[in-house]
Amino acid sequence: MIRVKQLKRHYRTGKIVVKALNGVSFEIKKGEFIAIMGPSGSGKTTLLRILGLLDKQTSGEYTVNGLALKNLPEEEKTIYRLLELGYVFQDYALINEMTALENVYILSQMEGKNKKESIKLAHEALKRVGLGDKGERIPNEISGGEKQRVAIARAIAENPKILFADEPCANLDTKTSAQVLEVFKELNKKYGQTIVMVTHEPWHTKYVSRVIRLKDGLIVSDRKLR
Repeated sequence: MIRVKQLKRHYRTGKIVVKALNGVSFEIKKGEFIAIMGPSGSGKTTLLRILGLLDKQTSGEYTVNGLALKNLPEEEKTIYRLLELGYVFQDYALINEMTALENVYILSQMEGKNKKESIKLAHEALKRVGLGDKGERIPNEISGGEKQRVAIARAIAENPKILFADEPCANLDTKTSAQVLEVFKELNKKYGQTIVMVTHEPWHTKYVSRVIRLKDGLIVSDRKLR
């Protein structure tokens, strides 16, 4: 499904070239749950941003189902992001004045779907993350873990091919983090959702099927767990 070959991302800061990624290669099959790990500055978030079309590689290949995403015009990239990819970040990015249901279906409406269809998809997504009864709550009326689950529901409402999660438990305590990771695990096992997650917590690996470790912009290990 995902194929990355000799991917590089170099930044220039004055006269200094920062090699955030310096030639990484791997493949991810449909239905895998991947953790990308490594110390601060290893390149893991840079890699996730490139995979999610939120940043551009300096060089190298990145394809999904044979499609070279780097070559897409910007307008087509935007459409691809909306229709094919889902994103979960550590800060939830919910609109406080909107209910959980509204926070989920707003993206569907941005894609041009009518309100009735958008609401139906949002209800289904909230049920999948265990919040079927919280649709009318606003963010200030739910816990941090529930906010993150609303964010996950928003990300999966359109059934994206790939779900990207960047430190999704960074703002949560251990118990709440486990609840959120159980949601990811169920999405992966029950619905076959492909998930690529950046994390720095070793105990999170018990939820994933494979761990890719980075250091200094390079892959130092790629281990399948199950």
